[in-house]
Amino acid sequence: MGGCGVSPCDLDREFAPQIAQLIATPPLQSAQEYYDELIRSKKHDGIRVSYSGKHGKGVCANRDFAEDELILKDQMLVGAQHSLNKIDCVVCSYCFRFIGSIDFQIGRRLYLQSIGASSGSTPERHCHGSDVGSSTGCSGSTNGNSSAVPQEVIMSLMDGDTSLPFTDQFCLPSVVACPGGCEGELYCSQSCADSDWDSYHSLLCTGSKTEPLRRSALQKFVQHANGTNDIFLVAAKAITFTLLRYKKLKRQPASHKSSFSLLMEAWKPLSMGFKKRWWECVALPEDIDSSEEDSFRQQIRDLAFESLQLLKDAIFDPECAPLFSLDVYGHIIGMFELNNLDLVVASPVEDYFIHIDDLPESEKEEAEKVTGPFLDALGEDYSVPCEGTAFFPLQSCMNHSCCPNAKAFKRDEDKDGRAVVLALRSISKGEEITISYIDEDLSYEERQVQLADYGFTCACSKCQEERPI
Repeated sequence: MGGCGVSPCDLDREFAPQIAQLIATPPLQSAQEYYDELIRSKKHDGIRVSYSGKHGKGVCANRDFAEDELILKDQMLVGAQHSLNKIDCVVCSYCFRFIGSIDFQIGRRLYLQSIGASSGSTPERHCHGSDVGSSTGCSGSTNGNSSAVPQEVIMSLMDGDTSLPFTDQFCLPSVVACPGGCEGELYCSQSCADSDWDSYHSLLCTGSKTEPLRRSALQKFVQHANGTNDIFLVAAKAITFTLLRYKKLKRQPASHKSSFSLLMEAWKPLSMGFKKRWWECVALPEDIDSSEEDSFRQQIRDLAFESLQLLKDAIFDPECAPLFSLDVYGHIIGMFELNNLDLVVASPVEDYFIHIDDLPESEKEEAEKVTGPFLDALGEDYSVPCEGTAFFPLQSCMNHSCCPNAKAFKRDEDKDGRAVVLALRSISKGEEITISYIDEDLSYEERQVQLADYGFTCACSKCQEERPI
């Protein structure tokens, strides 16, 4: 287990040959067929995934692109909003669009702030990795003063009985409840609610329709993830995604394959992501001395094992036992670590207050008499976006360059959680499309240190020019 001794998980030994197949790099032809079909089905005909001996897989232009032109809008395979970001933003749990209304967004956030204040603790924005295991950032603590707005006014905003001026110009989709009755997941449409249920949530729902023992086990798993590292919630979605695909394949009347063959087929979309065990690939935090590295990585593995045991208590399926091995779980989390693509959706609350600020002076003065106390109560972080972690199957194939020709960038019209990639300059047909995994304005030495966490030394044209002789 890569320097961490013998695995504490019995399944790692019992199903070693099957686990080796699950975590192996897919055969080239199988991978090429998968990406060709994915691109065809999603109509992303401007790109193709290709393989080279130098970089492995990469994304090439299938036609010419002009500067600022849209190259790709990639639908995530699996992703989740950071747990405590849910305090700031109410979004669809499937497509991550903001939902309800501007009034509902502001009222709910002030209500949750007031609960934190009355209990004597302002919620700290802990997101994936702020304790152990990752460097992904998250929004800072709210520094507003919700007590400046009377509680009955906050409730009235949430209930839709009170409207702030001009919020009718910022229409958001209505809130649709989880079909299983849990309060944690909300949606922008019945279509998104059904898709999430069929793809992941039916096995992770803690609503009243879930059998009590399983519901209790799920709640313990979620509580552990929220208290340690919410990357475990994304890993759980990856497993339920595979389990539900397996069950669907098994129901097909023409299927005479073995259980493991069906599992391999169900796992195929996730098999494509580059993976290493989480505890082996996670960057060492700055406050950990190199002499303590082995101990730190052991701690990370033990944390993953705790999480896995809680998840197994809730959703274990003996037909898919290898999927619940620590080795597979570690590789799933490692995939998110190595393809650490942020899920970000801009807040319409920010657009709303900008709109108020841009009004003609007389209208602005009148509106701010009403909106001013709410903006003060929200504090400096009034514009916090929806934030999370996601795995995007095509964007994750894009290689890094410190002088990239494309960038991941959301435009004003991009209101959901899909990854948007735009051309930074004109790109010719056949040219590789590259993005930067880091801040490319850093010095050569700083860039190489950061890129070492991704497991490679960059030799792009910029690095070759700046490399010390």
